[in-house]
This record gives sequence, C-alpha cells and structure tokens, in this order.
Amino acid sequence: MLKNVAAVLLDGVHPFELGVVCEVFGIDRSDEGLPVYDFAVASAEGPTLTTPAGFSMVLEHGLERLESADLIAVPAGESYVARAYPPELLEALCAAVDRGARVLSVCSGAFVLAAAGLLDGRRCAVHWRHAEELARRHPRITVEPDVLYVDADPVITSAGTAAGIDACLHIVRKEQGPEVANRIARRMVVPPHRDGGQAQYIERPLPRSSCDTVGEVLAWMERNLHEEVTVEQLAARAHMSPRTFARRFQQETGTTPYRWLLRQRVLLAQHLLEATDETVDAIAGRTGFGTAAALRHQFVRTLDTTPNAYRRAFRGPQAA
Repeated sequence: MLKNVAAVLLDGVHPFELGVVCEVFGIDRSDEGLPVYDFAVASAEGPTLTTPAGFSMVLEHGLERLESADLIAVPAGESYVARAYPPELLEALCAAVDRGARVLSVCSGAFVLAAAGLLDGRRCAVHWRHAEELARRHPRITVEPDVLYVDADPVITSAGTAAGIDACLHIVRKEQGPEVANRIARRMVVPPHRDGGQAQYIERPLPRSSCDTVGEVLAWMERNLHEEVTVEQLAARAHMSPRTFARRFQQETGTTPYRWLLRQRVLLAQHLLEATDETVDAIAGRTGFGTAAALRHQFVRTLDTTPNAYRRAFRGPQAA
C-alpha cells in the first residue's frame, strides 16, 4: 500500500511540476476520509535550490529521505535534458527500485531516470519536445511521444506539465482505487482521467527545409489537402518515376507520401476544430476525409480521441 512519498529535486527544478506532486500527495485530506501520505521533499544538491521562476528553496531533507519512500517522484527542471546528475542520486533511485519502491518522472525528469538506467528496455513518456532527444541519447529506451504517461511498473513516466497530474492520479487509482482518485481529482478541479494523448497538443509542423527535391510537391500537397492524389500523380509533379519519388520522399521526410498526407489532414482538422464553428462533416470535406465517419476513424486512430471530444477539450463543452 502506498504510504510514503518523496519528491527529489535538483537545482533548477520547475515549480509547477513540483507543485503537481505536492498537490496530489502532500495535502492532508483526512477530513474527507481520504488517505494521508507521509510526504517530504528532498534535495539531491544541498539544502538550497534555485528555480527558474526567480526564487529559491531551503530543504530539510537530503537523499537519505528516499530510503523509506514507497514512491519517489522526480519533477522536471531547467536544463535537465543536457546536464549531469549526481551519482549519489542515480544510485539512490536504483536502490529504491531494487527494494521494491516505485519511481515517477514528470516531463524532463525522465532524463534523470534514463541516466540511472531505469528506463533501459522499457517504454516511457516524456514531453513531445524532448522525445527525439531522449531516444537519441538513450537508444535502449522505447520513447512513446504521443501518450500522457506510461506505467512500466515500477517505473512510471509522464509527459509535459499537466500530464504529471494524470500520472499521479493513475498511481492513486492503482493503489487506492478509482473512488479515492476521483475524489482527489474533484478536490483539485481536474478530470480524474483524460481521453487521448499528448499528440493532441503537438504544434503543427512546417514542411522541412531540408526537402530539396520534394519540397515543391510538399507545398502543393499542403495547399490541396482536400484532393485525392496518387503517388503516380505526385511523382509526375516532381518529374520523377513513382519508385524514385517514393524513395526520395522517404529519405527527405522520414515517412511515406500517404502517411505524410494523412498526418497533415489530421493537423488541419485539429486547427479547424479549434478555430472555427464548422461542422465535423464540413471539416471532413475540407480535409480530404470525405465523411465524418472517416475523419472520426482517423482521429481515434491518430490522437486516441474523437473530433467532438477534441473540440470540447480546446474550446469548452459549448463548442461541441
């Protein structure tokens, strides 16, 4: 049973990500009949730590506090992606897992767990902006860039900022049941479980500037997403054979023409759902899906949510 929780901090810790862990596990809600956790914040780098928000913190506990924790949380921090970590911290995290404790990262805290070797051979989540870098630095890790969190028990990783709330509530739900998690979520005024994944929040990418030979075709495709096109037609626009065009396209974009076109159509649909009052049927026509059913199918497949649910999430219930 989860009783003892510690958040371990490095210099430059982000206050919000720390606050997420404190909010879920550090508040006494016994007056509502909810569990009370033995919660503490520990420093891995001396008693005084700075934050990028312009204030410092003086902490009572050091790494010794981790020895009794059932769950150790590592919130994100400034420059966590590219910095070195105290060997004592990495050893303490490994020792905790060896004795049966869980570890949780929020956003770039995953880089700390990766440095400790705790993500090797495991799936993990991290903010979509850091996914490529984490995978590059640690090739033994399977990075899932489109999810809010991954439970690879005893290692739980979450994506950016608010996804830490999702992961913390997931742990509570797993340990104390859905009723406790739902009541904590209600107290925090957040959903106890969010549909979809962080793919919903990735900004629309521009065509890659390195696409020397297919760049003009990419620009045409993006202007004409509503049209049905074949590889043969696209190859003719690029003055190549279909086989050469498909090979060049893969080399310069990292994907196939069909997948690139499908992703751009979904991205345009996301924008229209966010910024307009057009019906799902109208958006399906403008984005080349043809029917609302086809758009809904691709939305669920790509973003793990429906068009109406996506619109509600970004514009409020009245927009659906």
